[in-house]
Amino acid sequence: MANNRLGILTISDSGFKEELVDVSGDQIESMAEQAGFIKHLRAIVPDESHLISEKLADWCDSGQVDIIFTTGGTGLGPRDVTPEATKSILDMEIIGISEIIRTQTYSMTPFAMLSRATSGIRSGCLIVNLPGSPKGVKECLGVFLPNSFHALEMIRGWKTHDDPRAN
Repeated sequence: MANNRLGILTISDSGFKEELVDVSGDQIESMAEQAGFIKHLRAIVPDESHLISEKLADWCDSGQVDIIFTTGGTGLGPRDVTPEATKSILDMEIIGISEIIRTQTYSMTPFAMLSRATSGIRSGCLIVNLPGSPKGVKECLGVFLPNSFHALEMIRGWKTHDDPRAN
């Protein structure tokens, strides 16, 4: 099995200025490591589209990570630009990941309908946008993590639709 190397990118103006502790990033790290991921990269950038897209592209193209979870910037605020920054660097968008996360978490909070999060692949690295709140991160990862390794195996070309769960 591959290392399943993890990158965590927090998008937060106040977090970047060190005015707030990165609780959501800590939540991602804890849950992902419990699921079997190994953290390799972690950073905080402000809500600036070019900084987000540059960091995502650099990490994906470096080959140092297999999956990146972003946290923050997925809502309706004027500085929420994470989905656009992510889409701008993707080789392939995977709308189903974010759609099912929104659908499943809507029963936990109706605010899930306001998420603009996206997911996709760049240079063989899976990127998944998550909300900025620790509660939202926990709920979304609870939906996604059980299927995350299958997604990575498909990206690597190891899995096909012959999996009995696909029938």
